[in-house]
Amino acid sequence: MTARRTVDGTGYGPLLRTPGAWTFLVPAFAARLPYAMLSLGVVLLVHHTHGSYGTAGTVAAVSAVAQALVGPQTGRLADRRGQAAVLVPGVLLHAASVAALVALALGRAPVWALFSAAAGAGATVPQIGAMVRARWVARLEGGPLLGTAFAFESVTDEFTFVIGPVIATALCTAVAPAAGLVAEAALTAAGGLAFAARRRSAPAPRPAAGTRHASALTVPGLRLLAFAFLGVGSVFGAVQVSMTAFAEQAGRPGMSGTVYGVFACGSMVAGALYGAVRWQRSAQQRMLASYLLLVLGCSTLWALPGLGTLAAGGLVCGLAVAPTLITGYTLVESLVPDGAKTEAFTWLTGAIGLGLAAGSTAAGELADSSGAWAGFLVPVAGTGAAFLVLLWLRGLLVARPAAGLTAASSGGVVRTGSTQLTPAALD
Repeated sequence: MTARRTVDGTGYGPLLRTPGAWTFLVPAFAARLPYAMLSLGVVLLVHHTHGSYGTAGTVAAVSAVAQALVGPQTGRLADRRGQAAVLVPGVLLHAASVAALVALALGRAPVWALFSAAAGAGATVPQIGAMVRARWVARLEGGPLLGTAFAFESVTDEFTFVIGPVIATALCTAVAPAAGLVAEAALTAAGGLAFAARRRSAPAPRPAAGTRHASALTVPGLRLLAFAFLGVGSVFGAVQVSMTAFAEQAGRPGMSGTVYGVFACGSMVAGALYGAVRWQRSAQQRMLASYLLLVLGCSTLWALPGLGTLAAGGLVCGLAVAPTLITGYTLVESLVPDGAKTEAFTWLTGAIGLGLAAGSTAAGELADSSGAWAGFLVPVAGTGAAFLVLLWLRGLLVARPAAGLTAASSGGVVRTGSTQLTPAALD
């Protein structure tokens, strides 16, 4: 049983005074920090051993795609079996996969072998962010602090992506090319096992004996949010690649990290402010408004003439990122029933990963062929298409009593939306 919410009020103070919160937040931070170190650690190591950024980027992309595809299945298992039952073997397999990747890379193994190890490393990345959000849902029970909790998690995610690459780069350059990945595996194992040990704060496994759940993706609103998060992922991937190319063309390659850091800081600030406000407008309205601002912010980047103006444009664009993510995660709480929320959160995280891989690849190709400015067209296209679909299907973001996914064992029938399915029809 998870503890019930006993702290009233709004804002970060009441949230962080939630009984037992720090017992899972601290190990969760240690376990999710490596998520931002894995991709860059792979790139730096493989480029050192194989001498090609193309090969290094492809190996990192294989890892990202594997994580995006397998992550939701991990989340679904966590909903059914409990978080600890999935985390303990998962983090151990992840450490073993990363160790294999390091050994193969240092041994100058063929690229196909690196792909296999990278796929294993990505597939076993623990879904800590989704599991923490599921714990907040169980603890706060839909109370007024839930939006603040999602804002806090979004800011934490952004913070890890600010400091994670810095740590990985410092280790790979100052210690050894493989040091970034070694630290990533060690942090994942230590933080993941410590997080798994905090069982009292975890949501109870569902369904109980005799019941079954269809996938969270049977909820139409979640499919719409996943498509929207693909667009957000294209922003992350394309902006990072395009800013790097822009700085190199400007003769100041060392400034790329600073310019991207301004973008990330804009998202962090917006997320912190967003979570401190008690909003009166519905989550559906907020999602449309923040996504429109994201489209508008991305639309200016391709035309900015210098690094200073690009940093300012990135700051404005970043201000719309965190509110969009926070609102999307908030909508999951109302659209997806208990027993499928961890899986739902991992679908959104996976969608970001797929969008990031596609965005970085497309932006890289455009930057090589037409210049850095062309890479900035990718997030415009990605977010623009997603916004039009969001606007068209916005009714799916409103929870209805008959919508969603429920399970009942007594009658042997599982209802999803208005359709009845027998347990045999479900996996």
